[in-house]
Amino acid sequence: MAGGRERRERTQRPWSVYRANTFELSSEMIGLALAGNSQDPDEPVLEFSVACTELATPALERKPNSFVAVSCTTPPQAFWTKHAQTEVIEGTSNPMFLSSIAFFQDCNINPQTQVKLAVYDVKDRSQGTMYMLGSALFAVKELLQEKSHRLELELRSAENQRVGKVTVTAWQMEDRADHRMSVRSLPESINGRTVLPVDESLTESMGVRIKYASLCKDSLLRSVFGGTMSRMYRFPTTDGKHLRVLEQMAESVLSLNIPRQFVKLLLEEDAARVCELEELGELSPCWENLRQQIVSQYQSITLAYQETLSDLSNYRGPSFKASNLKADKKLEFMPTNLHVQRMRVQDELGFEHTYDVITIGAPAAHCQGFKSGGLRKLIQKFEEAKKHIYEEGCSALSSSQSIVYIPQDIIRAKEIIAHINTLKTQVNYYAERLSRAAKDRSASGLERTLAILTDKTHQLVTVCDCKLLASAIQALNAARPEYIASKASPTTEPEQVVLRNDQDTLLAKWSGRNSRSSLHVDWHEEEWEKVWVNVDKSLECIIQRVDKLLQKERRPSSSSLDCTQHDLQGGSSKKGEEKRRAFWINPGSLSQDSLSSEPPPPSSSLPPYSSSSPALSSSARPPSPEQENYGSPSAEEAYPGEWSEALYPLLTTLTECVAMMTDKAKKSMVFLLMQDSAPTIAMDVSLQYRRDVVFCQTLTALICGFIIKLRNCLRDNGFLRQLYTIGLLAQFESLLSTYGEELAMLEDMSIGVMDLRNVTFKVTQATGSSAPDMLPIITGNRDGFNVRIPLPGSMFDALPREIQSGMLLRVQPVHFNVGINEQQTLAEKFGDTSLQEIINVESLSRLNSYYEQFKEVLPEDCLPRSRSQTCLPELLRFLGQNVNARKNKNVDILWQAAEICRRLNGVRFTSCKSAKDRTAMSVTLEQCLILQHEHGMAPQVFTQALDCMRSEGCRRENTVKNVGSRKYAFNSLQLRAFPKHYRPPEGTYGKVET
Repeated sequence: MAGGRERRERTQRPWSVYRANTFELSSEMIGLALAGNSQDPDEPVLEFSVACTELATPALERKPNSFVAVSCTTPPQAFWTKHAQTEVIEGTSNPMFLSSIAFFQDCNINPQTQVKLAVYDVKDRSQGTMYMLGSALFAVKELLQEKSHRLELELRSAENQRVGKVTVTAWQMEDRADHRMSVRSLPESINGRTVLPVDESLTESMGVRIKYASLCKDSLLRSVFGGTMSRMYRFPTTDGKHLRVLEQMAESVLSLNIPRQFVKLLLEEDAARVCELEELGELSPCWENLRQQIVSQYQSITLAYQETLSDLSNYRGPSFKASNLKADKKLEFMPTNLHVQRMRVQDELGFEHTYDVITIGAPAAHCQGFKSGGLRKLIQKFEEAKKHIYEEGCSALSSSQSIVYIPQDIIRAKEIIAHINTLKTQVNYYAERLSRAAKDRSASGLERTLAILTDKTHQLVTVCDCKLLASAIQALNAARPEYIASKASPTTEPEQVVLRNDQDTLLAKWSGRNSRSSLHVDWHEEEWEKVWVNVDKSLECIIQRVDKLLQKERRPSSSSLDCTQHDLQGGSSKKGEEKRRAFWINPGSLSQDSLSSEPPPPSSSLPPYSSSSPALSSSARPPSPEQENYGSPSAEEAYPGEWSEALYPLLTTLTECVAMMTDKAKKSMVFLLMQDSAPTIAMDVSLQYRRDVVFCQTLTALICGFIIKLRNCLRDNGFLRQLYTIGLLAQFESLLSTYGEELAMLEDMSIGVMDLRNVTFKVTQATGSSAPDMLPIITGNRDGFNVRIPLPGSMFDALPREIQSGMLLRVQPVHFNVGINEQQTLAEKFGDTSLQEIINVESLSRLNSYYEQFKEVLPEDCLPRSRSQTCLPELLRFLGQNVNARKNKNVDILWQAAEICRRLNGVRFTSCKSAKDRTAMSVTLEQCLILQHEHGMAPQVFTQALDCMRSEGCRRENTVKNVGSRKYAFNSLQLRAFPKHYRPPEGTYGKVET
């Protein structure tokens, strides 16, 4: 018996205090204890549990449905403030409440604080009718001075009659000496994860603990999340102990910050498109009309983005968008009701286990409506419309002359523009570097930089040497007014350009009697070839000149330089062998005869700066004796600026030739894309705007998830290795029905999630320690966005070298949907659930692919251990069976997908229409499943724990934040259609705005 009593006292330890030899505490010690742990604002300064016994009701035939409301007052305050309440426990006179009462640092309690416990009997939970059975009072000082930190108080009714007892038990805040071990005393593994020794000074400076990173105190998380709400619970386990559970919910400043950055990038991208179109130069009237149509559409959408950016910049509301503002035009790029939902569980060893879920209203374009469907349907309509427009426009034409662009050409054109922009910048950068190396007279720097410049220039020439570019340049030349004037005969019939798509082939034709003066022109490819050959020759001149300078600088090593030159030339000659038109000119094989046989470039192909052109001809000819002496160390002309002056004109020629080539190439590709977009530009712009809105909402949620996952796993080498090797798994769960408007929302969301494949992350070191310095920065365009995540220096230093060096971190998004409401019942009986099936099958395939990648390159010990007896391959097999089974409201899909995500180190996202009601049911259910399966919560309290979280947890407060009511927006008729585990307790739902 004594052993059992000792065990009970150990598992239910009283609140931590500083003790003297007696159990009497001085007021100083109590005050110090109530100050809490300044290092951990998530820890309550006082936590106690409540239980009632012998509750009596006036009607003896029924037992009470009771809860306890807790109010407090601190002198000299003269009024009571409601602080918290427990869940309702039905049909017992001896309830033991699972939700504990916690006072955090911001409550400002002291030993003189008075606490009132009022016990209520709820007669009708649906109507909310109740009356107070009785109440009791105590002072905080009394609880702490009591030997067992346990008070038994009599409950007295308003008539001062005894109506039962209430027991208050204070819980101990684990002593730092006992449960917050020093780093040296940590075990080698925790929950199966390897823990590497880290310098204690590092963990102290950065707040890195094995337990968790505080939402309130951590410098990184505090800069991103705010408005944290907390709730405490104590749940019994199967072995007679208690789990200490902290539930938290926080909003994010990124809900506003990311849309502002994103819209600004869209503005810059569309403004650049307009500039590119305007820079095409003068076009014939027919092509000019098409250009103006496109420019007009882009300008109208740019005005919309400018208005949105202004609205977002002027917004001064809370840092989240409430669900009742879903259709607010000014805030349409902001995600709806975005929060992080966190559950921290403390095990018997005192270690914390943290589980985070990002909750967000389904990313969708609510302002634009859903009458025409969502993105999936609209994209399909857009593709069909393109074909129909082209076919109808060309049905009466008989001309056979045309320029053909297949869909792959359009994709290739966008790639060429991107490559040209990147490589041109790199060539100019390394040309400048080469000039600086010459000025510093650094032989090694000259060689290294020249090798890189040669490689980048060769890449650029290779990109520009393609038939698509040549044909596009031909088409652009044919669209010039001077060409039309020279080719067309007099006619009174107006000219127009008709575009069509025939069997996935884009055709551009002239209509009218002059159709024989079509886009097909007798324009030789050799003219374009001469443009990029000029670049190649300029580079070879630089290589020759550098070689001569280095040979004269160090003649003893000239043989090795010859080998280097030979290697450069050898690589060039191999390239020449691959193609019939060799454009690498081998300086070693040049002779006066071969050069004289080379036709001089036409004046139109040369840069307009002829002052530097002699450098080409002089360097192409064998050097004269005077030139041989130039640069010799023994020559009188040798002086410090010799190298710089020798290379400057050649580098100027190279950069100018590159500028001319890239300008011509980009314009031709822009013209090609103009031809493709012209017929459906209005639909294209409207569709892109909707896609932008949806993607921005999804991207914001992803960035929040990435930041909190990276911070939590900063010392998890297995996760970090997985992150830079195969990328981050992002698993989106949605509870949307496939009926009515929610079907269109699901179409929007599915495209938004898949577009995340074009997002990469890069972790950098923050430039400062203030909150703005640690906000993420977005760069890129619609073809690909990169998100830079700044970390404080101490955190950045903890990362592996691969991530520190700037490696781009990829994302693998998957999306599983199961509708659970009454509309899904209609869809299953009278509608169509095929979209849900398609989404789940596609995501299952991607999830399997991600796990296969993991197995190929990473060991199993990179993953967290689980108490589950089911291995990952088995879980994936079960998920596959459920996805392929035609079972209505098969929520096993969601449970299994969520568990697989957690066990693959993924980030979880949960959505419904507003992230308020069905989402609350889902995240609370997930929390209870985790507590039961991973932490041994007693099965007999599962339903009570679930109801407790739903009635008194953070998600109940989420409804208040959104619509001002502590009611979930359900009615009893709706809930009959819900799966059993997704139904809230009585009295927590009703008819409210969603």
